[in-house]
Amino acid sequence: MLIHVVQSGETLYNIAARYQVPYEQLIEVNGLPNPNQLVVGEALLIPSYGRLYTVREGDSLWGIAQQNGTTVQAILRYNPAGSATIYPGQILYIPAPRHIVRPGENLSTIAQQYGVSVQSIIDANNIKNPNFILPGTMLIIPFSDKPAIDVNGYIYIEGEAAVPSVNEVGEYLTYLSPFAYLIKEDGSLQPFDDMPAIDAAVSKNAVPMMAITNFTSTSVGENLAHIVLTTPQIVNNLLDNIITVMQEKGYKGVNIDFENVLPEDREAYNNFLQTTVDRLHPLGYFVSTALAPKTSANQPGSLYEAHDYAAHGRIVDFVVLMTYEWGYRKGPPQAISPINQIRRVLDYAVTVIPRDKILLGFQIYARDWLLPHVAGQEAETFSVQEALDRAYRYGATIQYDQTSQSPFYNYTDEQGRMHEVWFEDPRSAQAKFDTIKEYNLRGVSYWALGFPFPQNWSLLNSTFTTNKNPQFPFET
Repeated sequence: MLIHVVQSGETLYNIAARYQVPYEQLIEVNGLPNPNQLVVGEALLIPSYGRLYTVREGDSLWGIAQQNGTTVQAILRYNPAGSATIYPGQILYIPAPRHIVRPGENLSTIAQQYGVSVQSIIDANNIKNPNFILPGTMLIIPFSDKPAIDVNGYIYIEGEAAVPSVNEVGEYLTYLSPFAYLIKEDGSLQPFDDMPAIDAAVSKNAVPMMAITNFTSTSVGENLAHIVLTTPQIVNNLLDNIITVMQEKGYKGVNIDFENVLPEDREAYNNFLQTTVDRLHPLGYFVSTALAPKTSANQPGSLYEAHDYAAHGRIVDFVVLMTYEWGYRKGPPQAISPINQIRRVLDYAVTVIPRDKILLGFQIYARDWLLPHVAGQEAETFSVQEALDRAYRYGATIQYDQTSQSPFYNYTDEQGRMHEVWFEDPRSAQAKFDTIKEYNLRGVSYWALGFPFPQNWSLLNSTFTTNKNPQFPFET
């Protein structure tokens, strides 16, 4: 995928013509409810199987074309602002190779010739019948197969209302985590209407992952966690109840999200995790945890001190780093999941947690703060789609902060009040996907499904292959 930032005066027809892609395809891949409502500064995905190339000292167009299996003419056609003269540091778009099917060829032999998978050619060309490829057909050949990652999606919508969101993106998920079962002081679990979401996940070949927690929107849960974690009989009761729910509802693993655990309960929490693994692994269930975004082992604060990164990395099968909420709903306006802060967390995390156990947390909602910000005043939370609609409605120009790799804009409402909106777009999503690849992580975890962001899923699918059958060492 390419990313195009809308300029003043541009229309979707202009953009489609420039990149030689169907107008309807631009609408579909970007989930545009009204193609005539483009916002200056808005980022659009452009369907493409090419790649970007940074010119190095000594490069020539002919050499670049040979290296990438294309022609000088094709490079110039897709880089109309360029010329036959190139310079170091210049970024060129390199179109994917094309192959004309010859008599006797099939997808298997073509894939072998280019060193890619048959499925990647099927996906790139939207082939309906892989066994029937006519000679003379021109095929796009993707440069390489996409890396495979695990993808988790939390959803806190209960009952049948959860089903549309799961159906919409379930094909991109490894795990679906209905959030959440609230633990009680005796080790029992508060009932949760999760079967519709579980059934929808299974229909999309996504693994149901049970989520348990100690906090609610009105209680941080530190005393509840203390009672449970420090009482062996309650721990046994809790694990009995978790296993019962998993067996009855078809969960394949559990995600433990205990937050605001008291610092003095750090070892009790670690012991609980070990006990959980010892009980669940023999039954074939995996265990994961959600971790606050720490940048050092001894980071102070109620969210961080009892979260022992090294212990979690050693004990459980994988962790979800909650690398979001810098732009807290009751705090001042700022990027919600800024890449500079995420990288600080990862720089520490990978020193104590195996990289193949880390899922990067990614929020997919927007926030609107009233200005000037007053301490404790709550921002409005809504979808990326609503953020774009609001920008168009108020005539805002979208800006992009390079440090946080996040889009934002300001607007004045009907009452003359100033607002600041931070959200996500293809550029910020790509920055996170690039980080996953750079740090060689296990994958990504979304908080939370139910906020429409079509571009994210299109970009995710073009960047990665979703693991549908995750493997764990205890299973071998």
